[in-house]
Amino acid sequence: MFKNVGESSFDEINLEKGFYVLHFQNESKNAINFERDIDSTFIQMHFCLRGNSKFLFNSGDYTFDVLDNRSILLYNPQRTLPINLEIQPKTTLVSLLISIEKFHSLFSKESGYIPFLSDENSNRKFYDDTEIKPTVSIVLQQIINSNINSSIRQLYVKGKIYELLSLHFQKEENTDAEYCPFLVDEQNVIKIRKAKDIIISRMSEPPSLQELATEIGLNLKKLKEGFKQIYGDTVYSFLFDYKMEHARKLLESNKYNVNEVGSQVGYSTASHFIAAFKKKFGTTPKKYVMSLNK
Repeated sequence: MFKNVGESSFDEINLEKGFYVLHFQNESKNAINFERDIDSTFIQMHFCLRGNSKFLFNSGDYTFDVLDNRSILLYNPQRTLPINLEIQPKTTLVSLLISIEKFHSLFSKESGYIPFLSDENSNRKFYDDTEIKPTVSIVLQQIINSNINSSIRQLYVKGKIYELLSLHFQKEENTDAEYCPFLVDEQNVIKIRKAKDIIISRMSEPPSLQELATEIGLNLKKLKEGFKQIYGDTVYSFLFDYKMEHARKLLESNKYNVNEVGSQVGYSTASHFIAAFKKKFGTTPKKYVMSLNK
């Protein structure tokens, strides 16, 4: 186990019995190893926000990667899966370890569509590798960047983990063909993703919804419905969250003052930026920067 070694750090939060969050940050130029014994009653979920990591089993005879912007879920009730993790340079990884008993208590009503919770799979191993949803990525960043008083940080992180789980396991498919049938067309999905890239690349001066719809070649209704279905939020609400997270990272870099950061994320006046930042994080940019230097 490593903890704040040079440019690398490890943080563990014990939410309750059978419920842990691990955060790995490797900013060094070398790979770092982490080992931890875990019994077979635990589900492991690993989210790689940046970089990549490698899991080794049976003394390295069997390995698999957790790649950039991917998440994996592991569960094997028939054998232990101890963590033997090789974290590559410039990697951010968040892991969630949760007992199957705790997991069942959270998802008892939804067990029908979570495959490894169904009765026929209760004693089978389960493996899943998926792309991290944008909504899940935002929650993970909020957990990593939380600057909450230590006495209530555990409560804050626990709430965020519940939010993360609900978003991660939220059904993406919809059996009602009348709901949003155009998303069956892969070309429309590509257009919606292009819309996301456009608003992020032009966050300081984003196009109007009609301009955005025209640029990607969809009508306004399909843009709104499709964006909400893929990203779980409206276009501008998604952009607001993204801008505030970007602003926070700029402030943490200590390279820009509040006015410069506000301008970079599209606010013409400092007062408007300060109000937006406070709405999102509950504190002003100046107070946030001061809290980092304590």
